Amino acid sequence: MPFATLGLPQAILKGVKAAGHIEPTPIQHRAIPIIMQGNDLIASAQTGTGKTAAYLLPILSRLLDGPRRLRALVLCPTRELAAQVETYARGYGRYTALRIGVVFSGVPLPPQERMLREEGVDLLVATPGRLLDLHGRQAVSFEDVEMLVLEEADRMVDLGFAPELRRILKLLPETRQTLMISATMPPELNRVAKEALLEPMRVDLAPPPKPSAGITQAIYPVTRDLKDELLNEMLSRTEVRNVIVFTRTKHGAERLARQLQRRGHSVGALHDNRSQMQRERALTDLKRGRVQILVATDLASRGIEVDGISHVVNYDVPHTVEDYVHRIGRGNRSAAVSDAFTLMSPEEQAHVAAIERFMGRTVPRVMLPDFDYKMRPAEISQVVSYPERGDHPAAAAPTRTQHGAIRAASPSRHTRDRKSARPPKKK
Repeated sequence: MPFATLGLPQAILKGVKAAGHIEPTPIQHRAIPIIMQGNDLIASAQTGTGKTAAYLLPILSRLLDGPRRLRALVLCPTRELAAQVETYARGYGRYTALRIGVVFSGVPLPPQERMLREEGVDLLVATPGRLLDLHGRQAVSFEDVEMLVLEEADRMVDLGFAPELRRILKLLPETRQTLMISATMPPELNRVAKEALLEPMRVDLAPPPKPSAGITQAIYPVTRDLKDELLNEMLSRTEVRNVIVFTRTKHGAERLARQLQRRGHSVGALHDNRSQMQRERALTDLKRGRVQILVATDLASRGIEVDGISHVVNYDVPHTVEDYVHRIGRGNRSAAVSDAFTLMSPEEQAHVAAIERFMGRTVPRVMLPDFDYKMRPAEISQVVSYPERGDHPAAAAPTRTQHGAIRAASPSRHTRDRKSARPPKKK
């Protein structure tokens, strides 16, 4: 079914065509008519299914009629996602006269104030904290807002933005239309939804998050104090490029980036302590090959859009399945085969077991040949073991693959005949 059957105006259809879209995805096919009719909506779908266009296209269409004021607001949890949404909006609206802007923290306030006061916008994409700052300085008025989007609402709640969301909701007209885009509905978000939406319709096309079939996963057991050495060995034994290494904290990301740089690697860092200019430069450097490795935190994992990522490395095991799926999904943005490696210390085995239970299969344990793990054979046998059906790991004798990496034997049929995961290949 072509986009023209969804009731979108010609100027928006031209923008859709210029963006390379041919037919609407399932989430677009179902959500666009609901939004065009003015209904509140809760929508969920997997990353890469076209959720952003599903709400931007009908919003831009409705903005073509009516006064030239701030009438649509999109709230995002991170700077990267806000910038990405604004880029999409400008692309879809390129054949219109609509004014689109974006505001987020980490950059100076005055230019954003001037944009809102002097130029004005019809659609504003914003992070919650910066939006409240600008409203407090009377640079933006919400009295004409007709449409509100809470993009990745569950992520905003996870990051502690629920109080800011409630403050913004109280400032907006009660007659607005509200769209909530969320993969999950944690209790705190359910409370926000009750305050924000009125008799919402639901479009749920998001099965539980699962890694793409094109991603080869492997677990590298190692003691915490040897993670730096093992990662350096993995990166040094062959030429690498376009690698993202994830840590749980911004301090850990900064420390690891400095450590890798001291060892001679070309590294960029992406975390919340960096300014917006530094964050954008880090992504640009990775895309253009000026750095080969990007060290990032979970905060940035959902906003990274880089094609051609060959490897994703979890330096720290993420604490949630959703974060694990989003992290390793950064390496499969354009459906290319990629590798996702996780460095697992003994203290992190429980988190790995939870991820494996959710996925319904075990991930191969791999040990780097000729690396000094400083462990006795019995200890090696234990750390490369697979979990049983319950929560406890079961010892399994390690074996060698044809590529030389030590891999644990497993009774699970899910791990048999899988391609052996290996360190990064030469490009």
